Amino acid sequence: MAVSRFGYLADGGAVDQAVIADGGIRAAVMTYGAALCDLRFAEADRSLVLGFDSLDGYTAAFAYYGAICGRYANRIGGSHLVIDGREIDVVPNEPTGHQLHGGPGGFSRRVWSLIDHSDTSVTMGLTSKDGDQGYPGRVEVVCRYRIEAPASLFIELSATTDAPTVVNLCQHSYFNLDGSDTILGHELMIPADSVTAVDDGKIPTGEIRAVEGTEWDFRRPRKIADPRTGTSANYDINFIVGHERLTEPRLAARLYSPKSGIAVEIESTEPGLQLYDGYLLDAPVPGYGGKRHSANAGCCLESQNFPDAPNQPGFPSAVLRPGQTYRQVTGFRLAGD
Repeated sequence: MAVSRFGYLADGGAVDQAVIADGGIRAAVMTYGAALCDLRFAEADRSLVLGFDSLDGYTAAFAYYGAICGRYANRIGGSHLVIDGREIDVVPNEPTGHQLHGGPGGFSRRVWSLIDHSDTSVTMGLTSKDGDQGYPGRVEVVCRYRIEAPASLFIELSATTDAPTVVNLCQHSYFNLDGSDTILGHELMIPADSVTAVDDGKIPTGEIRAVEGTEWDFRRPRKIADPRTGTSANYDINFIVGHERLTEPRLAARLYSPKSGIAVEIESTEPGLQLYDGYLLDAPVPGYGGKRHSANAGCCLESQNFPDAPNQPGFPSAVLRPGQTYRQVTGFRLAGD
């Protein structure tokens, strides 16, 4: 496996990139955000995830390209939560006053340490100090990307803490399986009967809403485009694929491009899957091949706990305590026609 210098941050911090490959699949991962920069498959002549040729693209685009998001992925309503009766305010980074993906200095904006590597795997670590972005407890996080035959990439995430806190991590790649300007023609299947309904600020109301008869019904494969209009439905919603974290991954989604014949199956131990169709994408710099990322250029299928779970007693708990280990496994299985 090759490790090379990918670039430098404004403060002079160095960022490295590691390439792993096996059996027709190749992935590039960088230490900034522990992000998946590039994912290639023998069946395609392009990256299947959106990315940039240089570090500048990732630092300029605030869209979490391929990064590991945390300490709490997704949103914390009002940037406020309670743990064991303790009122905690975390740092907001949305105009609404909510926190998204761990705040302005979340894990996606940090340089991770390269712990270990081989031809088929790379392991990175990060220390989140007590009070980081407002969260209590010192948290040690480990992320391992691992290629497994046939043509599968697994992301294994773990975390421990020295004080009660909350942890919810996700991998935030934007998939585009055929190089089209948008992914609205991609076909998507999500085996979920319900979603966590949200208010105008994308914060769950606590209602579990059935997908039957709604634009959220992906139980059978169909195009990502809104079935009523054929245009973007501005998807940014959590699907309930389970009610608790499992020890072994289950199927969470299948994305397919009729144009390229390439499919990716997402499987995960997590109970939730956030579908974001990239409707707000507007990258300030060109991506691979000089192509601009505009609205719906890629879609995210983020395996995670439910948004705002610390404030929703009916949602799976996100609390991590000393002596416990947070563990998540998410896999991307690639196939071609």
